[in-house]
Amino acid sequence: MTPSAPTRPNKLRRCAVLFIEPREHLQLNPAGLFGGGEPLTSRMEWMALAPHLDAEIALASRELDVLGRIGETLWVAFTELARQVPAEVLDGLLEKGLLIGDIAAHANHRQRDEKVRAVHWKALSAVGHYFSRWSEDAGRGAASADYTLADIVEKYGLPPPDSTERMAQDQRIVLRARSESGLDELLRKRTTCRNFARDGILEYGVFCDMLQRVFGAHASVELHPGVQALKKSNPSGGGLHPLEAYLLVQNVAGLENGLYHYHSPSHSLERLPRSGDGGMAGMACRFVAGQTYFSDAQVLVALVARFERTFWKYRNHAKAYRAIVLEAGHVSQNLYLAATELGLGAYITAAINEIDIESAFGLDPLQESPLAVCGFGVRAQQKTTTEFDPLGGTWPLDIASFSEE
Repeated sequence: MTPSAPTRPNKLRRCAVLFIEPREHLQLNPAGLFGGGEPLTSRMEWMALAPHLDAEIALASRELDVLGRIGETLWVAFTELARQVPAEVLDGLLEKGLLIGDIAAHANHRQRDEKVRAVHWKALSAVGHYFSRWSEDAGRGAASADYTLADIVEKYGLPPPDSTERMAQDQRIVLRARSESGLDELLRKRTTCRNFARDGILEYGVFCDMLQRVFGAHASVELHPGVQALKKSNPSGGGLHPLEAYLLVQNVAGLENGLYHYHSPSHSLERLPRSGDGGMAGMACRFVAGQTYFSDAQVLVALVARFERTFWKYRNHAKAYRAIVLEAGHVSQNLYLAATELGLGAYITAAINEIDIESAFGLDPLQESPLAVCGFGVRAQQKTTTEFDPLGGTWPLDIASFSEE
């Protein structure tokens, strides 16, 4: 007879990254509401947040106590721990994936946990990144789109002032006006486009120019044997350039609609397989969480971070994740300026469904994940969705429409 696989591990340890959140659940209290008492009751629950798992995990008090006794580095014998805490509690935590065992039954959790360790995540960054990812139904992602500015003010009151004042006006040092250049005109015309020509065709040459100017590598240098550095148009923490451009293309002349990865050193596209039955328009809409005024762009670009590229140098570093996020802003501004010069519309949005994008491009969020989606393409001839263009650089000046922004 073939011996059965063991159901309990020989050794175990806690997962690499684990945060515990005391979460309050408020419930209506009818007795208090109609009896003059408290209208609400509160129930507390301990929630475990571990980025190698697909969901948050509710914990019992005794499980919380056990997790506090076991470290994430050294392996400990199961039999030794079972003399200190109930074995069934250890079994439950192994099943949930918060404890990691050394047998085949726990291989999936162990492999995911080892990925977290191998990428060298700072624990707070890993939890913040993984549990802020979306997979919203189309049309629900951008909640504020359902409200006018007047509605938001009525609900929340006035926003903080548009700028900070640290002293009286007569104490400020007034600076001379800038010297005009072509860059000033470009900056004045830079706007976020919400009106793309849905059936417009983007010229192939313009598409190529955009990719090379914004995402392309201008030079490649070997700094050390096996260590290649790229020169691009944007600054990057440690000169590592961890952001990759993953494209959803619809209506570019001479290029088949589909999903692509842009290989910056060779200025070339890698065609990727598509999964699912939805068309490109539906996929684009899911990418930007139902913001249809963005999904109409001819090109959507997911700015995907390769975390290990930065964390290789800045291991478990408190600022490493922030440096990658800042880089997304640098890249998007270059995209805006390049698009403006070419007469195209452009945008960036953080209201994206990361989980849908990861699935479409075959990304593992512990290693690679989108931070934002940029888009560019042909502007519509008429403005049907409000845009903030107070200088009239794109549309006829219409201050009244800003109240609906």
